[in-house]
Amino acid sequence: MSKVLITGVTGFTGRYLASKLADSGYEVHGTVHGEEGASVPGVAQLHPVDIGDAEGIAQLLSEVSPDKVVHLAAIAFVAHANLAEMYRANILGTRNLLDALGKCSSPPSSVLLASSANIYGNGREGVLDETMPSAPANDYGVTKAAAEMLAAIYADRLPLIVVRPFNYTGRGQSVDFLIPKIVEHVRKGAREIELGNLDVARDFSDVRGVVDAYARLLATPAAIGGIFNVCSGRAISIREILDLVRQISGHVLDVRVNPAFVRPDEVKSLRGSAAKLEGVIGPLDMPPFEETLRWMLKD
Repeated sequence: MSKVLITGVTGFTGRYLASKLADSGYEVHGTVHGEEGASVPGVAQLHPVDIGDAEGIAQLLSEVSPDKVVHLAAIAFVAHANLAEMYRANILGTRNLLDALGKCSSPPSSVLLASSANIYGNGREGVLDETMPSAPANDYGVTKAAAEMLAAIYADRLPLIVVRPFNYTGRGQSVDFLIPKIVEHVRKGAREIELGNLDVARDFSDVRGVVDAYARLLATPAAIGGIFNVCSGRAISIREILDLVRQISGHVLDVRVNPAFVRPDEVKSLRGSAAKLEGVIGPLDMPPFEETLRWMLKD
């Protein structure tokens, strides 16, 4: 049975990916930090290690000797208050893992590194593809752009695959994020919600489609050395999302626009191109966004 190690396996994406890979026949191992007693369906063993601990990461790789590695461990909330913690986890943590992997006596056959579409920034309108240079507009984007630069240093030593997911959501995502916030307000029967600009449109995917793409990339030798957008290819506005939520649930939310949530000079519409990804793994199995909302709103 092929072994896969997922860093950050107890996170939102990690839990779905662990289940997907276990169902595909992998023996799944995962890192966990500061979550005593945590459990994840499909994971054969959880390993308590801090991604910032270089020695601990090296020892873990020696013990598990994974055939494949997925690096998800990161602080993914753009507005995270502790910037030092974000930079440490997202940059130093990635550096520790890549360096340890590069020294493995039995290196894995593929290593998938989760970057982010945040590296493109907010200054471009329309369709974004992988040829566009990075221009991050926030600290999170900076950390992910830096992680990609680190990956480039190790590209001649490791079978790396870099993914740039756009926005995605699903059941179990933190209410710090937009869609779960809206869903939570509906579930609680709230009558009012504070949001930003309702007319901006962004590319939203379903976490189930995202982890399916990750699993297929891991199993595709032709993906090694590539950088891939993971996205739906469709932009949907916040206003449209609210309309869909109302149609599905029958619940009406009165929106109060909070100026603090409105970014100056915000680009109206952004979406990704998945053409390169689909050229390698075939058509994406991405649920329509309305189906994603129905799934999240159901009891």
